[in-house]
Parts: sequence; structure tokens; C-alpha cells
Amino acid sequence: MTKRVHRPREDAEFDFIVGMSGVPVLAYFTGTWPKAIEPCREMDLVVSDIADAYTGRLTAVRTDITRCPAATERYGITGAPSYVLLKEGEAVAHGTGPMTFAEVRKLLDSHV
Repeated sequence: MTKRVHRPREDAEFDFIVGMSGVPVLAYFTGTWPKAIEPCREMDLVVSDIADAYTGRLTAVRTDITRCPAATERYGITGAPSYVLLKEGEAVAHGTGPMTFAEVRKLLDSHV
């Protein structure tokens, strides 16, 4: 995972990153339970590539559901991996489950 993907350790850090971004934020929610580990690990590569492709136009945030429960609840996340595209803190697009680079790009392109 590149350094372009932020990894907040708690809700306050997540909120700070989102609030200070100045560009849309792709919040990528992950889980550590057995059924979520492999799909989330696969998505780490996709999100890293997205962060590289959208440098300067998007902030990517890898968000652990257990470390950021308030953000998880605020955006209605019920499973991992899940994605929320935020503009000025408001959710404008959602995605769930493993996605390809092209699928994530399609989710972003109408908003970024």
C-alpha cells in the first residue's frame, strides 16, 4: 500500500483527514474477521492503484471498521470491503464487496 493511502487509527483521525482533505475522499472500509481478510487484502492493491491514478484529485483512506466505529455507523457500513466516496464530508457514492480497478474508477469518475 502506498503512502498515498491514509490509515487512521481512530475516528478522530478519520474525521481530521476527511475535514482537511480539500478534495473528495475515498473511504475504504476493511475488516479483520476471517471472511473479510482476503477480500480486503485484495482491495488494498486496487485502492493503492486508485490513489496513485488520482493523485491530487482524491484522498484515499483505509478505514478499519473496529478502529473507527463512529465513521462506520455514520456511513451505514455493514460489511467489508465497502467504499464511500465523500465530497465535503457527505457520501455521494457507495460500493460494496471486492471491485476491480475499472469498477472503482467508474464509481469515482462521475464525482471526481
